[in-house]
Amino acid sequence: MAAQRSTAEILDAAVHVREAARSATTGATGVDAVLTALSEVMEYDHASLARWDPLRRCHVTLAGSYPDDATAYIETRLHHDPVFPVLRGPARGGLWLKDVPRRLLASSPGFQEVLRPLGIEGGVAQCLFAADGRYVGMLNVSTRRPRRTPGPARAVVTLLTEALAAAVDPRTGRPPEEDAAAGPDARHPDTRRPGGLSPRELQVLAELTTGRTNREIAERLYITPRTVGTHIEHILAKLDLPNRAAAAARAAAWGIEPSR
Repeated sequence: MAAQRSTAEILDAAVHVREAARSATTGATGVDAVLTALSEVMEYDHASLARWDPLRRCHVTLAGSYPDDATAYIETRLHHDPVFPVLRGPARGGLWLKDVPRRLLASSPGFQEVLRPLGIEGGVAQCLFAADGRYVGMLNVSTRRPRRTPGPARAVVTLLTEALAAAVDPRTGRPPEEDAAAGPDARHPDTRRPGGLSPRELQVLAELTTGRTNREIAERLYITPRTVGTHIEHILAKLDLPNRAAAAARAAAWGIEPSR
């Protein structure tokens, strides 16, 4: 890619990223095509798209070019890194490395133990959220030498988050025949779950047994406190319970416990 690109060229490249993401969402192409298209928006040495697995509480790399130890860090330790809460907010855009406070980088095992040894000096990390507020994964992009990222490219990374989130979200793009093959419980997931609760509602219900606040539950499940409140309202309505204490008691009676 040329050192200097016009805004029109960057926006045209962004359209190709969006098209690649949509194609990956339907399963027509792999997620690696998204990262290939993204290289036309901004230069990078390493990049990855990872899906968040809420049951195993880890990231799963769908496509990437980081060395094995860096990939392992992204998958199993990044969500515990001090930098992660800063970039996790669904209302913010990507967190660019040069914008991270030095004191925060000094306390970050991810930067000190993984990125710095690779010679990483620039890049961006972007958390991805579905339209319903679920945290579904993240984009990581790193460069080994200082590079000037054009202003339009920085904005484009943020504007592409919806398409990127859809590409990594396991709930999008599932062919109808897969639902049929999975049986009636896949098409009507509430039929055999306790109280007719959804998988996410069961997770929130389990967290209520610990006495955690909505904000604490949101941090554990990587959703917003408002989304937690909505789930609790639905839980109380479905189970015909007066308050969260009663819901916690019901969960305990059912033997439902939060994941560790």
